[in-house]
This record gives sequence, C-alpha cells and structure tokens, in this order.
Amino acid sequence: MAADQKPEWNDPRKPELCSSVVRKGEELEGQATSLQKNIRFKKRNSSELEVEELFDGVLKGNRGLLARAITLVESNAEHHFQKSQELLQRLLPFSGNSIRVGITGVPGAGKSTFIEELGMYLCSLGLKVAVLAIDPTSSISGGSILGDKTRMEQLARNPRAFIRPSPSAGKLGGVHRKTRESMLLCEAAGFNVILIETVGVGQSEFIIRDMVDFFMLLVLTGAGDELQGMKKGILELADAIIVHKADGDNKQKAELTRKDYNRILHFLQPATKGWISKAHTCSSLTQEGIDKIWEVIQAFESRGKFTGVLEDRRNAQSREWLHAMITDQLHYHFYHHPEIMNQLPKLENEVIAGGKTVASAVESLFKTFFQKKE
Repeated sequence: MAADQKPEWNDPRKPELCSSVVRKGEELEGQATSLQKNIRFKKRNSSELEVEELFDGVLKGNRGLLARAITLVESNAEHHFQKSQELLQRLLPFSGNSIRVGITGVPGAGKSTFIEELGMYLCSLGLKVAVLAIDPTSSISGGSILGDKTRMEQLARNPRAFIRPSPSAGKLGGVHRKTRESMLLCEAAGFNVILIETVGVGQSEFIIRDMVDFFMLLVLTGAGDELQGMKKGILELADAIIVHKADGDNKQKAELTRKDYNRILHFLQPATKGWISKAHTCSSLTQEGIDKIWEVIQAFESRGKFTGVLEDRRNAQSREWLHAMITDQLHYHFYHHPEIMNQLPKLENEVIAGGKTVASAVESLFKTFFQKKE
C-alpha cells in the first residue's frame, strides 16, 4: 500500500500543523467493491401503510395518531384528499356514538374556561372528552393564534381528554370546513363527548347548529350581552342559555339575567322539537352549576333518542353536509379553471373601472367555465 499522503489543503510549509492523512482503501476478501448494476430500489408504499397505521391508531385511541389523522383531513393538498377519504370511509362504521355539543358566545364570555371545567368534570365521571376549538383566522396574514391549549392547561394534561385547535379559515361562524371530519375521527377514537367551541361572532353561528346535537349559548351580565342575546336569530338556535360567571357579587345579577332569558324563551319557538329551551347559571370559578349543565345535556340526549329527534337531526345534517361539500367543490374547480384564472383579473379591472357591470362579468365567467373543450 502506498505511503500516507497529506490532503491537498495541507500547507506544505507547515506539515506539522496537519494531522490528517489520505490512505488508499483496502479490499477485503468476499466484500463487493461496487454496487451491482441495474438494481432497482422499490420505495415502500407509505400511503397504504400510513392509512393502515392511522386507522389502527385512531381505533386504539392513540392521541398522537388521532392528531395526525385530523391534520390529514384538514390538509388542502390534492394528494392528501384520497388518502383522507379512504381513512374516513374505513372509520365511518365506528363513529356516531357520542353526544355532540356546540358552545358559542361573544368573546369574553369565558368559553374556554367553561369548557375546561366541564371537560374536567366529565373526565372525573370516567368519560372521554374531545374539544375541537375553532380559532379566528386573520384575513391579512392567514394565521391563527391557536391558543386554546394554553387556556386549557389542566384539561390538556388529562389523559382522558383531547384538545384540537383549528383555524376557522375564514368560514362563516368560525367553524373550520373540516370540523365535521375531525368530529367523526374523534368519535371513532372512542370519545364519548365532543365539545365544539366556536369563535363567537353572533348570529352567523347558525353553521354550528348544522353539525351538533346540543347547542348552547354562553352569555354574561352587565357586559351588553343582554342586548346581544335578545337578538331573535341566535336565541332560536340555542337548546340552552348559560349565564356564565355567576359567582361573588355577580351571582344575584346572573340569577336576574337567567329569569329574563327564560321569559324571552317562553315566547320563542323551541330550537329542538319536543324540548323546552331554558336558561341556567353556572360558575367556572367555583364549579357551581357545572354538574347541572351536564344533567341538562343528558336529559336532552335521552329525550332526543326516545322521540327520534336526534336521528332525524343527524340525517338532516348529513344531507346538509353533502350540499356544503358540493358547494366547496364547485368553488374550488371554478377558481382553479385555467381560463377563469386568466380572465378573472381582466374582468375585475373592467368592473372597477365601470366598463362592465358585475352581473355581465359573472355571466361571462360562467360561459367560459361551462364551455366545452374542443
């Protein structure tokens, strides 16, 4: 073998400063010196394995794999769509066994605090609780705070709970367009109660009504909520009104507010057939009334199953879901049509300049969209 040689970057004037050497490689008996040609390495079919892995993990209640599955269905990437639909299809028979509760209220009503206390109470009863918390998405940056885990520290550490913050993605009512799929995944993972917390923007919360069994509205006293709550639209959707922060000096005011709401509800058509919506008070600070809220939800579920109202509601929600997905698909394909993408900016400028009416611009776009390709 040739003598050791110094590497090319060695300074020949100062060889003692370089301790590295270059040696010729040795061949060992029976060891191949080169890779055989024409060997094709097959990549593992990670798609099928990943779906199988997620399927098993979700059914076993693995929270890490459940989070990955939700990330998959939330993805807008086209190559994730088929995989997520395959996973949902396989998990569909294992879903539908929970009580779905929607919780809304104006910002500052204490929704996150209330959900944490209710969730901890349910966990203490041996139930598994999933919280799908919707955070507002910025129309400027597209980002979200997603801070619900920091606001629900105690519940986030509970092994019987799962908290998933999701951006609202600009959807009306602050409900992410994949919330329904996430809910099905949580049900397949064995969670008994699904709590959906929305952004809380008032009357546009009717969207959450179309995906939950029981819908409650959190209100406050002395913060303008009486006026907000008296808007007929939101009250007609609520199966229960919760006057929150009923503690200390505010307890008496909360009781008066509860009576006021009950008087209003008496003159409104119930949100659910066969169920009388009522107002209740509770405090997340003292935990007073939290158990009563759960009793109301249980009573609602029992009556709904007995009368068939819950089954009818879920059937109607599935039909609404189908139509919502059709709308989403049409929206996607319209705006991703090559000719539409090319023509839309020009028409926008014409409309802004007053050279074309909005209706005629829209008609022109749809003629382009529906024209047959030669």
